Order: sequence, then C-alpha cells, then structure tokens
Amino acid sequence: MDGNDAPKGKCPVMHGGITETGTSVMDWWPSALNLDILHQHDTKTNPMGEGFDYRKELEKLDVEALKKDMHALLTDSQDWWPADWGHYGGLMIRLAWHSAGSYRLADGRGGGGCGNIRFAPLNSWPDNGNLDKARRLLWPLKKKYGNKVSWADLILLAGTIAYENMGLKTFGFSFGREDIWHPEIDTYWGAEREWLAPSDNRYDDVAKPDTMENPLAAVQMGLIYVNPEGVNGQSDPLKTAAQVRETFARMAMNDEETAALAAGGHTVGKAHGNGDAGALGAEPEAAEIENQGFGWINPNMGGKAANAVTSGVEGAWTTNPTVFDMGYFELLFGYEWELKKSPAGANQWEPVGIKEEHMPVDASDPSIRRMPIMTDADMAMKMDPAYRAICEKFMADPDYFKDTFARAWFKLTHRDMGPRVRYIGPDAPAEDLIWQDPIPVGSTSYDVDAVKAKIAATGLSAADMIATAWDSARTYRGSDLRGGANGARIRLAPQKDWEGNEPARLAKVLAALEPIAKETGASVADVIVLAGNVGLEQAIKAAGFSVEVPFAPGRGDATDETTDAASFDVLEPLADGFRNWVKKDYVVTPEEMLLDRAQLMGLTAPEMTCLIGGMRVLGTNHGGTKHGVFTDREGALTTDFFVNLTDMAYKWVPVDGGSYEIRDRKSDAVKWTASRVDLVFGSNSILRAYAEIYAQDDNQEKFVKDFVAAWTKVMNADRFDLA
Repeated sequence: MDGNDAPKGKCPVMHGGITETGTSVMDWWPSALNLDILHQHDTKTNPMGEGFDYRKELEKLDVEALKKDMHALLTDSQDWWPADWGHYGGLMIRLAWHSAGSYRLADGRGGGGCGNIRFAPLNSWPDNGNLDKARRLLWPLKKKYGNKVSWADLILLAGTIAYENMGLKTFGFSFGREDIWHPEIDTYWGAEREWLAPSDNRYDDVAKPDTMENPLAAVQMGLIYVNPEGVNGQSDPLKTAAQVRETFARMAMNDEETAALAAGGHTVGKAHGNGDAGALGAEPEAAEIENQGFGWINPNMGGKAANAVTSGVEGAWTTNPTVFDMGYFELLFGYEWELKKSPAGANQWEPVGIKEEHMPVDASDPSIRRMPIMTDADMAMKMDPAYRAICEKFMADPDYFKDTFARAWFKLTHRDMGPRVRYIGPDAPAEDLIWQDPIPVGSTSYDVDAVKAKIAATGLSAADMIATAWDSARTYRGSDLRGGANGARIRLAPQKDWEGNEPARLAKVLAALEPIAKETGASVADVIVLAGNVGLEQAIKAAGFSVEVPFAPGRGDATDETTDAASFDVLEPLADGFRNWVKKDYVVTPEEMLLDRAQLMGLTAPEMTCLIGGMRVLGTNHGGTKHGVFTDREGALTTDFFVNLTDMAYKWVPVDGGSYEIRDRKSDAVKWTASRVDLVFGSNSILRAYAEIYAQDDNQEKFVKDFVAAWTKVMNADRFDLA
C-alpha cells in the first residue's frame, strides 16, 4: 500500500526518531563515552561542499559596497520590527556583542568566529532575546552578497559599522570567519537545566567570583556576562563589580578594557522592558512553526519600538542614544541614582532630579522624554574604586576613552580569529597586538637535510625528540586558534616549566637543538618539529617501512617580549591522554579529557585512535611510564598496541590507583599494565571498531601512513601561512 494507506493509528515514520522525543544511545547508557564531540561539523552537515573555500570567495567581495549597504540598512526602519529612534545601531551592536561575547579564555570556545549564534542554545538564550530580529534584518545583505560573506563576518561587521555610523572611529575590521552549519555540541555552557538558575550553582562560593566553575565565564545559564539586576537579581553594585571583573577577566579583558566596554556599549542604544515580560511567546527553538524562526513574540508591541520587551530593564543610558559621545559618563557621574523598578518589574537605577533636557526622547515618539537608566553593572563603574578611577581617567581624556574602547571592541570581536596573518580585507589593522600572540616569519632558505643530519648526530633518543615536538604542538586549540608549535613558546615561560612538559627532559632536548638552529639559520620552532620527524622516521624504519615525514619550514621564534605569559596559563595541559598523563584526579575521567584535548586539536576519532596507538609503542609516555606500551618492540612504529589490546589471550584486571594489569589467561602472569585511556579503545564499541582496523594483519602499512598524516596535521595545525 502507498503512504496514504498507512493503517490508522500507526505513525508512518520512525516514531520519535526525528524529534527530541526519541530515545538516543546516550539516554539508554548515560555513562558511556560520547564521541559526538569529535564528529560534529561533519561534511554531511555542510551544504557548501568540500570544494568551497570561503577565503577565496572573500576575494570577490566588494567591501565598500557592502559597507555602504550596511550604513543604509541601519536607518531603514521596518514595520515588522521598528527601529529605536529610527536607527538599528544599538540592536546591531548588541547582536555583534552577544555573538562575540560568549568567548571564554579558559578553553577558547564560544565567540563570534563561526556564526554559532544562529543555532541553539545561543539563539534561544534569554540574554539573546530579540536578536533573531537583528539577524533577519541582515538577511537582505546576506542574500545579496551570498557566499562572498559569511554570517559570522556579517554579524560582527554590522556592529562595527553601527559604531562608525554613530560617530566612533573604529580600530579596524577583518573578514575571514567561516560559518558552521550545526550547533556546537563541544561547548559546555553549564550543568543547569533551567534558564537563569541562581548563580550559586556555578560557584563554590558566590561571594567569591573566582570560585566560578571552569571554563565558564557568564554568571548564570543563559546570560552572556552578569545579571543586569545584580547578583542573583539582588542589587548590590559592589558585589556586581566583583562578578564583572571575574567574568571579563575570563574573556581576556583587563579592568581598563572592561570599563571601556561597559561605557562604550551603553553609550548607544537602550534596554527594553516596557511591558509585560510574561506575555512574550516562547524562544525561537520552542516557538510554533508559523513563527518561522522568530521567538519572544510580543502581543502588546503594537508596532512601536517603545513597547519592546527583552531584558526587562527599560530605558536608554544616555541623552543621545544614537550618537557615540561622552554622554554615559556625563549622566552616570553627573547625577545621584536611586533603585527603581521597570514597567516589566526589573531592578534598574534612575537619576535623582534630572534636568528635562538630559532625558532621552521616547524611542517611538520624539515629543516625549523618558527617564534614563543604569543597571547594577553600570553603577559598579561608579562605586567600585578601581573602575571609578579608570572612568575618571576616561572623562579627563575623551580621545583616550574612544581609542581604548575602539581597541577593546576590536579585541572582543577578533579574539578568537587567531594571529594577524589570518586577517583579510582593506580595514584589517597592520599593528601587531600582544593578545594576537605575534610570531615573526621564519626562514625557509636553510638546508633541511643538513639540519636533519645534525639532529640525528645529537644522540637524542627518538622518544625524547618525538615527545618534545608533540608537547610543543599539542597546545594548539582550534577554538580560538591559539597555541601550537609555531613560535617555539615551549622554551619560554610559562611553558618551559609546565609539569606536563617534563621540564628536566625538555631542557636537555632544547640544549641539544638550540645550537643547531643557531648554526643553520633555522628557527628553533622548525628544529623542534624536524627533530620529532627525525625520531618518527627512525621508528618507522625500525618497523620495517620507509616513509619520509612531510615537513614545511618557515616557523618563527617568539620572544618573551612578544608573549603575554599570563594569557598562556590557560593553555597548560592538565592531562594528555596521548602521552598517558593526568596531572591529578579530576571529576571527569581521563578518557573524557582525552576527547576534549583531541577536539581542541582538530582531530577526528580515527586520527585520535591512530595517534594513541603509535605514541604508546614509540615509548613517549610522560615520565617514561609503561602503561599501554603493549609491545616488545618499543621504539618501532608498529600496530602492536592494537594487536595486543584485542588479543583474547589476555585478561584485564583492575588494580589500586586506577590502573590495570594485562594478564595472560593461562599463566595469570602480568604481561603489561594500562590506564583507563588505554583500555577505552577496547571497551568503547566505536573506538574498538577503529582499533580493530589497525589490529588486522593487512593494515600495518596503512597504520604507518595514517599515523604520519595525523602527526603532520598536528605539527602544521597552526601554520596559517600554508593555507
């Protein structure tokens, strides 16, 4: 029978399989290792196809035409979502800000670098209310310029152009952010199951902001930064100041940048709470299908911008909300303020005895003047001694404030773009900024074979050379394109002293390699990677194969002066499953930490599997431990790890300390020892499937080639000059 003849009462499709009502594998076995973090953004989710190169498409973009259209859009108010004062500047700035503002320094995740605000959960966060309208207002420009500009670039450009349109001389703008096409499941936003749950849930002690759970930065689920009404909705500007300081520090901002962003962000636009927040419809992900992606439908808006409800706070911060001026400081420090309630019932501060001419006009009716407002975070700029001193400095030198804000805005919107070599477009600034982790271009004119010969003559072991190259490269994280082997920062503070880098062994290897760099004109960064390749080629030869490991010269050497050492603390590995090391016991398991590290490095599950098996037999474990070294031919790049892991001649016995013994089933003799990371490649059904591939008798050469490919990917992950 055809589809119309389906029996009544029977679902014609796999019931629950197309919505979240279905039961997934993880629902049945919630403690199973979830490998989805390594499978996200698969090519199957990307509609552009493998041949699409966004950076090539950007070469066709008429930047000036796009900017002209963006300026025009800002004052083209639409009936379906009227602009405040006929100007969308504040809305576009908030869109760009909230897109970029989810970035956090601890793991580099979040931020505006991939257009993730288009997808859940960010598109439906309470703090992102009505930004769905801002994205829809930008659609005509995306439609017109198509593949030549990504959503990620367009969103952040909109905020920058809005500031320019309202009078700010911006620091610059770079294109180059490539869109994703699926929610980022790798980003942990918190354990809460309720929007705006009390912030106590993510602190050991909410009175001590530095006890917030890592890697989080926002104080509550669904917020970008802090609660505008105060800590847990209770007004206390000094307590809010402490949360602001910690939250912005976790976004890589110091006190001066934070104060500049707070002031510059609230110099334009307004907060929206002129109505009944309880009357709003569901957020976009929960809205009815006829709403076509719109959420927070307001039945009481009546076509007037003045009736919008978003945060619940209601009012503008300055007298002239469509002009970038010093009005924020003039009102904040020019008046005393008292705590009031907005029409939506939110806490907000209002001035005492304000002059009528200092009141901003209504967002819809210029004949009416409205009371300006400040949030608890704004009052923190006045009441906190450190923030107040910075604001007083800004007030004494408006040009300094504007320049500081322009630079902070640029940092906010470009922090996760990586080094300046990746910047594209006529407005990309030429200045090197310390937070970009600048690295000079290295030489490519030296004799690579001569360097390899000198390395081989040092007498360094293959394991030491491979481990050092790995430690240098493993800091790379694709989340914000920081770290990696380029720059050789492994020889500088703080990396040279990290426990995971085995400082004594590292010092010995560097003492042998640095003179070679000096003699040959190669960078230390290149020599470190090349030494790893030399050691790997020796191991391949010992396994009976002959494969040359690819090498691309040209890395440069960073210096202490070009290294913001404190900002690199967050890159310190707390565990490295590839070298079978965990700094201490954590709540999460070592295998979960392995997945997190692999995802940050941009590795797939098969690449991770291959690298683990190879690193074990190469003898590169941290401290020389023998866990997982399932071979009698240590130092040769064999498939022995996989062969012996899958061999049923052995049994696996837990012992004290979280390790395991691999015992011969017949004699009960201990053959090897293992960690959880080793055994998960036999216990997890997906990882075991990969391990079995390499355990097959006919895949020894495939393993060597796959290992070399994955190794080269890691070594070159930060070589943006090769793209």
